[in-house]
Parts: sequence; C-alpha cells; structure tokens
Amino acid sequence: MNLLTIEHLTKSYTERLLFDDTSFSINEGEKIGLIGINGTGKSTLLKIVAGLEEPDSGSVVKGRNLDIRFLSQNPEFHEGDTILESIIRDLKDHEHVWDAESQAKSMLTKLGFTDFDIKVETLSGGQRKRVALVSVLLTTTDLLVLDEPTNHLDSGMADWLEDYLKRFKGAILMVTHDRYFLDSVTNRIVELDKGKLYSYQANYAGYLALKAERLDMEIASERKRQSILRVELEWMQRGARARSTKQKAHIQRYEALRDQKGIEFDQTVELDSVASRLGRTTVELEGITKAYGDKLLMKDFNYIFLKNDRIGIIGPNGSGKSTLMKIIAGWVMPDEGTLTVGQTVKMGYFSQENEDMDNSLKVIDYIRGAAEYVKTNEGSISASQMLERFLFPSSVQYTTLDKLSGGEKRRLYLLRILMEAPNVLLLDEPTNDLDIQTLTILEDYLDSFPGIVITVSHDRYFLDRVVRRIFAFEGQGKVTQYEGGFTDYQAAWEAKVSEADGETAEKKDAAEAEKKSNEKPRGDKKLKFSYKEQKDWETIEDDIAALEDKISDLDIQIEQQASNYSRLNELMEEKTEQEHLLEEKMERWMYLNDLAEQIANQ
Repeated sequence: MNLLTIEHLTKSYTERLLFDDTSFSINEGEKIGLIGINGTGKSTLLKIVAGLEEPDSGSVVKGRNLDIRFLSQNPEFHEGDTILESIIRDLKDHEHVWDAESQAKSMLTKLGFTDFDIKVETLSGGQRKRVALVSVLLTTTDLLVLDEPTNHLDSGMADWLEDYLKRFKGAILMVTHDRYFLDSVTNRIVELDKGKLYSYQANYAGYLALKAERLDMEIASERKRQSILRVELEWMQRGARARSTKQKAHIQRYEALRDQKGIEFDQTVELDSVASRLGRTTVELEGITKAYGDKLLMKDFNYIFLKNDRIGIIGPNGSGKSTLMKIIAGWVMPDEGTLTVGQTVKMGYFSQENEDMDNSLKVIDYIRGAAEYVKTNEGSISASQMLERFLFPSSVQYTTLDKLSGGEKRRLYLLRILMEAPNVLLLDEPTNDLDIQTLTILEDYLDSFPGIVITVSHDRYFLDRVVRRIFAFEGQGKVTQYEGGFTDYQAAWEAKVSEADGETAEKKDAAEAEKKSNEKPRGDKKLKFSYKEQKDWETIEDDIAALEDKISDLDIQIEQQASNYSRLNELMEEKTEQEHLLEEKMERWMYLNDLAEQIANQ
C-alpha cells in the first residue's frame, strides 16, 4: 500500500537547485536508505516528507491518518527538562504510545544512560541525539524518518538499533553513511543525484551493482548518440538543401540530437596523498594514565607508533577514546606517564567539533588559512583548485561558511587539515556527517598516505577498510591491542569471551563436584532422568534431524536467491539462527547421552 507520494518536486536553497521536477514515493514495509553527496538536499527531502518544509512546486500526497515520526540532525529540547521529562513531554499528545516511562528507561539504558534525571542542557550533542532517538522510537508509528540515526552510537548501540529497525513493522526513510548498517537494514536505496531521485530495489551492496548497470547503459546510449550525431553532422556539412519538408525535418532531428544533454558524470573527491617527511622518532606513549574523578580511563598505557601505522580506537561512549587522541595531540595532559613527539612530526587533528571554523569566513579564505598552494605528485596546486577537487566549485568558494550544510563543513574541515600536509593524521569520528562518496575517496587517499593514521570510529566498514590494529577500551583503565580490522577484533573478542565462559563453567563444575564429594552418602539412591530430561531424550534425535533438514533447505534457497539481496539477507540470518539452535540441541544431546550411559551402567 502506498503511504506517501511526491510528484514534480522542485526546491531551491539560496542559489542551489536541490530538486529538479523529480518524483518519489514510499510504500508500506519499505526500509529506504537515502544517499547522495552532502549539500545536495537529503535532509531537506526528509523534512518535506515529515511535513516540516514545503516544496517550491510539486505535490505531496499522504495516506489518510498517516503517522510520521522524525529524527532531526540537531534535536531541540525544553531547557530545564530532565532526559525522561523531555521524552514524556514529546510523547504525551501522541496517539500510539507504549508504556512510555518504563520503555524509555529500558531504551535509554541500551543507549548508554544510567541517570535519567540529568538536565538536557548539560548533554553533549551525541547524547542529545540518542535521547531524541528514544523519543522517536517509542511509538508504533507508520513511518520513521531518521536523519543520521547511527551518528554518536558505539558498535554495541548500533547493533541494537540495527536489530530494532530490522524488526520494525512500519516503513523507514533514513539518511546514514554507515554502509554495513545500510546493507543490513534497507531493502531499497534511493540516490539523490543532480536534482533527480533514482530508486534501486536492493540493499547497499545491491545498489552498487545496479547503479553500475545503469551507468553502463547510459554510457552505451551516449556512445550511440555521438555516433549518430557524427553521421548527421557530415550530412549537414555536405550542404544539404533545406527546401523540402523531409529535409527540414531531418535538420530539426539533427538539432534536437545536438542539443540533447549528454551524461553528467559524478564529480569525485580527488586528492593526492600529501605529507611532510617523517623522521625516525615518531610518537611514543609511556606509562600513560588518565582519570576524571573516580572514573579511570586508561592506566599505564604504552605504545610506540611505527611509520605507516594504521590504528583504530574503539570502545563505549565516554570510555576515553577521544581523550587518548587529545593526549597524543598534546591537547590534554596525562595524570601520569610521558608523551614523546619526534621533531619532524606534523600532526593533523580532525576533531569532532570543527574547532577552527569561523562561519563569517569565505570558503576560499578558510582554506587559504592553511595554505595558498600545496605540492602534490602533479606539481603545485592552488587552494581554489583543491576546493574544486573537493566538490566546492567556484560558485561556492566565495560564499560564507554559514551557508554550508553540516556535512559540507565537515568535508571542508577535512580538506583544510590535509592541505597542511601532516604526517600523523588523527581522525576523531571521521565518518560522522561525511557522505559515502567522500568517505570512499578518503579511504583511497589513506591507502597511499605516507604517514601514521590514528582514528576513533564506530563505523565498522571504515575500520575494516582502513586500520590494521585495534586499541579497544575495555573498562577499568584497560586498553587492549588486537591485530586486524574491526571484524578481526570482533572474532578475537568473542573467542576470548567464550574461553572465559568455558573457564567459569569449568570452575563451577569443579566446585559442584567437590561439594558432592564432601556430601555424606544417602544410601543407594539411583541416578535417573528428570521428567523434562526424559521427554527431551525421547525427541531430541528427531529435533536434530529436523534442524539439519531445515538448514539444507535454506542452503538451496540461498543458491536460488543469489541475486535477490534483500531475500538473501533474510535467508542468511535465518540460517545463522537455525545453526545456533542446532548447536544448542547437539550440546543437549551430548549431556543426555552421557547421562543415559551412566544410568545404564548403574
């Protein structure tokens, strides 16, 4: 069923044409990821869908009684409210509310809050976003409209939100740059490109394949147009007489073909790797300890950074990741320990706060503040040329920073840091507010960057793509090193937890055995199945066989649905669940089988 339709949408912002007579619709059950370069109008489209902005022209038709909940990039609150009060206030007039207070507390806990009486004005930007997210999710709405819901979520929180949205019964329209999240949650990708909206019935991986097909078809069509145009041009140059109606029609066809708009290829962020020479001594941390009040963030942390190190720093929000970055940058002093920085080290710190941005500056002046020219493999490049490569055309370069979107400011801030030619790059949450295209080019840039890269990020894809070693904040001042990217860390961590659980179970079994050995004998009481054990023993082999058959059937379906990305994801998830059930059944069978043998041998 159709929930919402927008037709002939046109909308401008200052001199920019964001939407050029384009159309868009949302159907029941669709989970849509909206992607596109920053500044092209993604947030504006979300606001139009949510009814917070009107198009310049075109129509927005909504289904009767359509209920929409909207998460903005920068949520606003009533000053003086506590976290819980702000959520209850937001929900009190809403028709579809659960048992709000208890549900709110449960969700807030999952998103890292333990004190629900904190005043909203004391919260950081990331905390405010998470409180607003709880408020939006606490309804049985028809359509969720979410602007960057994954920003400021650590990996555990992102996993929880991912699972929640996959189970959500209504429709979703969201902007996020988390590619693993898009892949897992969405069943449709809509791309905003040059004022037009292109729809792909697939998750993110499927969109990449389908877009490549669309571009190939467009390139083939353009090649054919150019070929026909050459033939027509030769005919025109031979001086064809335009006296007959037939010849006049021929000329008109030629002119229409000539004036037809060719393919506009996407601009790409292009930047050669630029860095100053890095000497033998880089950055050395020795015995670093830091606490705030009673909260110990790190204790006796040691590391010597090597040339070309690629380090990812992960951990829960508030665990100390940004503090470690600031210690390395020299912005924060440790309580104990020493920081040694080599004479040739030139740091570039891409912080979360865009520290140096003065909104009254022109774009070109902001970049010239870092360097008028920069040396690349191609020679000397001016600030204006670098801005062109970073998707800031000449028409934008003389506007002030306050005219830019949040994502454009982040991209500009990144360019300024890279213009300074650092040899140690500190990237604190670089994936927040950067569009996917910019992230892809940044990742390519870092591949050839001849220096050290240290990044704090919750973006699992970015970590897998860029880093080769993980520093994990694990609480109580412990920072542990793991080799590889995020997926490697996750596997190592799960293995460690499993091993620890095994040791705990072993100790528990040993304690119970010791307790039993110390108990006085109670005569010749025989070992036997409990009622439940007996019932399980009678059916467990059939249960195992049924699960094995189910998994085999899923394998066949997975092969058949190889091109249907949405269905493939569902089948893979179901297979994982069935394999987990089978593993549990097998463990239960082993226990019952051992018990049956003991009973038989009494």
